[in-house]
Amino acid sequence: MKNIIIEFKKILKWFQYQIRWSSDNKEAPTFRVKRFFILITFGFGLLILVIFIINIVIYLETKSYIYNDITDVPKAEVALIPGAAIFPNGALSPIFIDRVDMAIKLYEAKVVSKILVSGDNSTESHNEVNPVRLYLISQGIPDQDIFLDHAGFDTYSTMYRARDVFGVSSIIITTQLFHLPRSIFLAHQFGIEAYGINADMGHILFRNYVREVLANEKAFLDLIFHRKPKYLGEPIPITGDGRNYP
Repeated sequence: MKNIIIEFKKILKWFQYQIRWSSDNKEAPTFRVKRFFILITFGFGLLILVIFIINIVIYLETKSYIYNDITDVPKAEVALIPGAAIFPNGALSPIFIDRVDMAIKLYEAKVVSKILVSGDNSTESHNEVNPVRLYLISQGIPDQDIFLDHAGFDTYSTMYRARDVFGVSSIIITTQLFHLPRSIFLAHQFGIEAYGINADMGHILFRNYVREVLANEKAFLDLIFHRKPKYLGEPIPITGDGRNYP
């Protein structure tokens, strides 16, 4: 992973140099225009190649950590539920319900002992995590074993905060197959022992996979530039009592 990042930075620097050289050079205008279009074509081809390589690397590095059956998943400390859409009335979207129901199955099977719900609670009117907490309690999950990450604005922030705020060391990520490789990849980059279980119950659209191709590149850039989440805050030990951290 580190070698890939180093090579990627070298390519970026070379391309930036070529652009500056083409702009500052005193050659004939026709030649400069021709060179400029050659660089643009090369840059586009390079971009497609980089997108392909990043997606392949993420897939290959995580495929052995993805499971479809609860009985096959290694035990872990926490089931992590990534955020998803909620309806204006606070009801969970079908994709979100599938993720939560899978976490419930893991908890009931004693594969995990805690559930960490991550999502966007950036405003009072948009809260992805509290409705999940209420749903979990209604399904018999003890309140003390439910933890809420109100600032899991994206998958990168979710994994970063799982490590630095909640002190998580091992997780099983309950999300759909299109989302699992990136989630597991990021968790591993933050030193978390991470596995994933497919929570796909048939509510996936083709655009989810298309979006994920580009989301992988964003995650890669976040790692390269060591982006910090918008919020970190005081530690919330996952080994504690979730009722103390509403």
